[in-house]
Amino acid sequence: MLFKIWGHLFFFLIGITIRITGKEKISKNTKCVVVANHHSFLDTPMIYAALPFFVRPLARSDYGKIPLFGYIYRIAAIPVNRDSISSKKESFQKMLSAIREDGTNIFIFPEGSFNETDSILKPFFDGAFRIAKASGQPIVPVLFPDTIKRWHYSSFWSWRPGISRAYILDPIPAEVVARLEIKQLKELVYREMEMHLIHIDT
Repeated sequence: MLFKIWGHLFFFLIGITIRITGKEKISKNTKCVVVANHHSFLDTPMIYAALPFFVRPLARSDYGKIPLFGYIYRIAAIPVNRDSISSKKESFQKMLSAIREDGTNIFIFPEGSFNETDSILKPFFDGAFRIAKASGQPIVPVLFPDTIKRWHYSSFWSWRPGISRAYILDPIPAEVVARLEIKQLKELVYREMEMHLIHIDT
């Protein structure tokens, strides 16, 4: 609840109005792994404002030093050093523990970092899909088509007031997650997110 309040207050203070589509597809009791596209510093606070439940994000270990957001990352995120195999293994086990022992939902950007390309999405890493399969959780894809317009990744102090939309897509059921191989699951979620982003922008 604290993080949701923080999210809404933050957006109010910087003059951004959030509009959410697909809220009926999940509830505060939903257990899942959440994935989203990543274009902006706004993406993480958008998740806290858009979802009815708490999530722990997987985040680069140096994100705790970011102004404004560092405190949130330090107390909520599961840190990972992507250059370290041991760090990635440790983070994976922490995510599994958070899901199995604490009942916490996990949030991951499958692109890994900001999409600074001309493509709608960057190629996905395996992590989000491995954790969903290992934990037996469904996957909930979320899209942020406007955050790059509101706060571009290239300049930290450059936010612009306006509307920022969040689209919650149909969850990928746990039985589908269990049935598909990692590569197939990753391709399925990628296609769903890509298709909806194209539709939103046309």
